[in-house]
Amino acid sequence: MMFRFAFCLAISLLTAASPARAETLTVLLDWFVNPDHAPLIVALDRGYFAEEGLEVEFLEPADPNDPPKLVAAGQVPIAISYQPQLHMQAAQGLPVARIATLVATPLNTLVVLAEGPVETLADLEGRKIGYSVGGFAEAMLSGMLAPAGLSLEDVELINVNFALSASLLSGQVDAVIGAYRNFELNQLEIEGSEGRAFYPEEHGIPAYDELVVIANANRLEDPRLPAFIRALERGTIYTINHPEDSWEIFKAYKPGLDDELNRRAWWDTLPRFALRPAALDEGRYRRFAQFLIDQGVIEEAPALESYAVELE
Repeated sequence: MMFRFAFCLAISLLTAASPARAETLTVLLDWFVNPDHAPLIVALDRGYFAEEGLEVEFLEPADPNDPPKLVAAGQVPIAISYQPQLHMQAAQGLPVARIATLVATPLNTLVVLAEGPVETLADLEGRKIGYSVGGFAEAMLSGMLAPAGLSLEDVELINVNFALSASLLSGQVDAVIGAYRNFELNQLEIEGSEGRAFYPEEHGIPAYDELVVIANANRLEDPRLPAFIRALERGTIYTINHPEDSWEIFKAYKPGLDDELNRRAWWDTLPRFALRPAALDEGRYRRFAQFLIDQGVIEEAPALESYAVELE
């Protein structure tokens, strides 16, 4: 009997001393890895996810439209997406909800060549404007043109897929909508040209969060979600406090990241990360939902708490 007691006690002590098994968590990114994802990569490398009991895997989507659909279908627990698209998806009944913010300011811009004829938005009348993804691009452009006395009928929209900079440099279009201020402007400089950006939040568009973390709205009780957000916050703080070291971590994540475009984009992106990823600005979300209603993108907005939450 004494031997049996000692054996059971030894097994109990070994079990208690063993670390808890990490919970696997797949995170689907919005696009290929780039400086917008820096806090995530830093949190992974620094072990912040592991310290929260998470074994995190980042996946790059084959199609940037897929992440919200896969989250809604329960095929992945977390994805990186965009606030504007979140409103539209929620209005369509997709069960997705914002649980954190990664990039807290718009990155989208309308860009023209600095040496070109467009100096003000009013100069776009009768000109060609390239875009990549329909829907929100038209709404944003319409909202920006209105203060200049123009409408979508006064310009010609051309789908240039994702060749925004190339279409602008080749003269195929006079402007592009949807160009990122931390990427396309730098890409133009690398190609030997200078771009002029018109920022939507300065031209009639309510400010919004560019990149957000979304989860299935019916599975918000998942304990992995707040753990993920805590690690993300630590990754963000370290990235801001130690930008040089964080750059070294980021560029070593996978081959091909250490190039001139990413180096330039890195410094332009740093001030735009959300220092309090969990915090939700309800007023900002309601204002943007109303903008989409006014633009005819959605008919009505569902209750905010159904698609944007601040987890405990």
